Amino acid sequence: MPFWTYILQCADGSYYVGHTDDLDARMAAHSTGTASAYTAKRRPLNLLWATNFQMRDEAFALERRLKGWSRAKKEALMRGEFHRLPALSRSTLRQAQGERRGARPV
Repeated sequence: MPFWTYILQCADGSYYVGHTDDLDARMAAHSTGTASAYTAKRRPLNLLWATNFQMRDEAFALERRLKGWSRAKKEALMRGEFHRLPALSRSTLRQAQGERRGARPV
Protein backbone atom coordinates (compact mmCIF):
# COMPACT_ATOMS: atom_id res chain seq x y z
CA MET A 1 0.00 0.00 0.00
CA PRO A 2 1.50 3.36 -0.96
CA PHE A 3 1.67 6.33 1.38
CA TRP A 4 1.54 9.81 -0.09
CA THR A 5 3.02 13.21 0.68
CA TYR A 6 1.17 15.98 -1.12
CA ILE A 7 0.96 19.75 -1.58
CA LEU A 8 -2.35 21.56 -2.06
CA GLN A 9 -2.89 25.13 -3.16
CA CYS A 10 -5.65 26.80 -1.18
CA ALA A 11 -8.07 29.43 -2.50
CA ASP A 12 -6.08 32.16 -0.70
CA GLY A 13 -2.90 31.07 -2.54
CA SER A 14 -1.29 29.41 0.48
CA TYR A 15 0.11 25.90 0.36
CA TYR A 16 -0.90 23.00 2.57
CA VAL A 17 1.36 19.97 2.98
CA GLY A 18 0.06 16.63 4.22
CA HIS A 19 0.46 12.87 4.06
CA THR A 20 -2.01 10.01 3.73
CA ASP A 21 -2.42 6.37 2.83
CA ASP A 22 -5.39 7.08 0.51
CA LEU A 23 -4.90 10.17 -1.63
CA ASP A 24 -8.34 10.05 -3.27
CA ALA A 25 -10.16 9.74 0.07
CA ARG A 26 -8.03 12.47 1.64
CA MET A 27 -8.71 14.83 -1.27
CA ALA A 28 -12.45 14.13 -0.91
CA ALA A 29 -12.21 14.92 2.81
CA HIS A 30 -10.32 18.15 2.09
CA SER A 31 -12.93 19.10 -0.52
CA THR A 32 -15.79 18.68 1.97
CA GLY A 33 -13.91 20.55 4.69
CA THR A 34 -13.53 17.57 7.05
CA ALA A 35 -9.81 16.81 6.66
CA SER A 36 -8.20 19.87 8.20
CA ALA A 37 -9.35 23.04 9.94
CA TYR A 38 -6.76 24.96 7.89
CA THR A 39 -8.02 23.79 4.50
CA ALA A 40 -11.70 23.87 5.51
CA LYS A 41 -11.50 27.68 5.64
CA ARG A 42 -9.53 27.97 2.40
CA ARG A 43 -11.53 26.00 -0.17
CA PRO A 44 -11.55 25.30 -3.04
CA LEU A 45 -8.28 23.41 -3.10
CA ASN A 46 -6.07 22.24 -5.93
CA LEU A 47 -3.71 19.26 -5.70
CA LEU A 48 -0.42 20.55 -7.11
CA TRP A 49 2.05 17.78 -6.31
CA ALA A 50 2.23 14.32 -4.75
CA THR A 51 4.78 11.56 -4.36
CA ASN A 52 4.44 8.11 -2.86
CA PHE A 53 6.45 5.89 -0.53
CA GLN A 54 6.28 2.30 0.64
CA MET A 55 6.49 3.24 4.32
CA ARG A 56 4.29 5.69 6.26
CA ASP A 57 7.24 7.06 8.22
CA GLU A 58 8.92 8.11 4.95
CA ALA A 59 5.82 10.03 3.81
CA PHE A 60 5.45 11.64 7.24
CA ALA A 61 9.14 12.59 7.37
CA LEU A 62 8.89 14.32 3.98
CA GLU A 63 5.72 16.14 5.08
CA ARG A 64 7.52 17.51 8.16
CA ARG A 65 10.52 18.53 6.05
CA LEU A 66 8.39 20.30 3.43
CA LYS A 67 6.44 22.21 6.08
CA GLY A 68 9.71 23.89 7.04
CA TRP A 69 10.54 24.90 3.47
CA SER A 70 10.04 28.34 2.00
CA ARG A 71 7.36 28.90 -0.62
CA ALA A 72 10.07 29.34 -3.30
CA LYS A 73 11.68 26.03 -2.39
CA LYS A 74 8.31 24.20 -2.51
CA GLU A 75 7.63 25.73 -5.92
CA ALA A 76 11.04 24.64 -7.24
CA LEU A 77 10.30 21.10 -6.03
CA MET A 78 6.91 21.06 -7.74
CA ARG A 79 8.51 22.28 -10.99
CA GLY A 80 11.13 19.53 -10.75
CA GLU A 81 13.97 22.06 -10.38
CA PHE A 82 15.88 19.87 -7.94
CA HIS A 83 19.19 21.60 -8.67
CA ARG A 84 17.75 24.82 -7.16
CA LEU A 85 16.75 23.28 -3.81
CA PRO A 86 20.09 23.70 -1.99
CA ALA A 87 20.31 27.37 -2.93
CA LEU A 88 16.76 27.95 -1.69
CA SER A 89 17.31 26.54 1.77
CA ARG A 90 16.54 29.07 4.50
CA SER A 91 19.96 28.67 6.12
CA THR A 92 21.66 29.41 2.79
CA LEU A 93 19.40 32.42 2.18
CA ARG A 94 19.99 33.81 5.69
CA GLN A 95 23.72 33.40 5.25
CA ALA A 96 23.64 35.19 1.87
CA GLN A 97 21.55 38.03 3.31
CA GLY A 98 24.00 38.42 6.19
CA GLU A 99 26.95 38.52 3.80
CA ARG A 100 25.24 41.21 1.74
CA ARG A 101 24.87 43.32 4.89
CA GLY A 102 28.56 42.94 5.64
CA ALA A 103 28.10 40.36 8.35
CA ARG A 104 30.43 37.45 8.64
CA PRO A 105 29.09 33.90 8.52
CA VAL A 106 29.12 32.19 11.89
